[in-house]
Amino acid sequence: METIQEIYLTNPTTKKDWQQFLTRQGLADFSDQELAGLDQTFAIYDDREQMVGTGSIAGQTLKYLAVSAIGASRGTRFNRLVSTLETTLAQEGIFHLFVFTKVQYEQSFVHVGFATLAKTNAGLILEKGLPNVASFRAALPKKPDSAKRVAAVVLNANPFTKGHRYLVETAARKNDFVYVFVVEEDQSLFTTEERLRLVQEGTSDLANVKVATGGPYMVSSLSFPAYFLKDDSQRVSYQTRLDATLFKEQIAKPLGITSRYVGTEPLSQTTNQYNQALQEVLPPEVQVELVPRMTEPAGSQQVISARTVRKAIQTGRVQDVADMLPAPSASFIEKHLTDLQARIKKGQKIDGN
Repeated sequence: METIQEIYLTNPTTKKDWQQFLTRQGLADFSDQELAGLDQTFAIYDDREQMVGTGSIAGQTLKYLAVSAIGASRGTRFNRLVSTLETTLAQEGIFHLFVFTKVQYEQSFVHVGFATLAKTNAGLILEKGLPNVASFRAALPKKPDSAKRVAAVVLNANPFTKGHRYLVETAARKNDFVYVFVVEEDQSLFTTEERLRLVQEGTSDLANVKVATGGPYMVSSLSFPAYFLKDDSQRVSYQTRLDATLFKEQIAKPLGITSRYVGTEPLSQTTNQYNQALQEVLPPEVQVELVPRMTEPAGSQQVISARTVRKAIQTGRVQDVADMLPAPSASFIEKHLTDLQARIKKGQKIDGN
């Protein structure tokens, strides 16, 4: 009789068996980056105590799912495995799940209640449970019926700078209505709540702009797992194309968004790749508008960068970047400088965009 149980990858023997099983199933990337986010892992064992299936949980995402067809129905094992993972998450109060997988496994997940959000040649992302993407859209601010030209801007805003403000202003000037989505994940120096507040306060005078979080649907840590790719160097390309496809299909089309505004990025190759993916995936339905980065002083070669602001926070030289910040951001940083510096000392990264 087959049994299913939680296993612990901190045990070297268990980890080795797990990796060997997954390798036989075609999954072969076990980098520290991939494994660090795993919260729990389960395995199915046959009556000879051989591993015949496994699956892991990372937050609300299912990862490293694989089952063997030897000795039993692959479908039966798969269903049992997914059910165990769902029950485990439900016990933690999590009823909204995501999974990334290869295209050929789409119907297996659809059969157990998942819905496809976006699909590329490399893979797809599915979700199950509530709140889902439909409820996310329903909770967004409503655009006026008279709005014909609708644009979107997606910001991390860590923190919100005059450069971000310039990008939003540009979109607001050229469109009837603008959605500004703030990336929703607390992996930045400024929390999601803080970043959302600073963007709202920094754009409050723009009547045709509405600010909301991007939920789990935009440029989030729900990244395409590298273990599906033969060449990890292609990971960023595949991930960005999947993110762009999700935005186009699940956000832009239902909301009537016809353009997306992005800033040029001379300092980040990853952001450049993302902008390129947007330009390849979104048109012709959604036009990508590249806006040159704002500089400070105007006309200089010094682009306004949130990373520069974060470094100034670390060194306590916030006055050096005061001209890069809208008043609400400058006031917040001045008031909370000690706390922000403490976060950095505790290990909060300040690199990135």
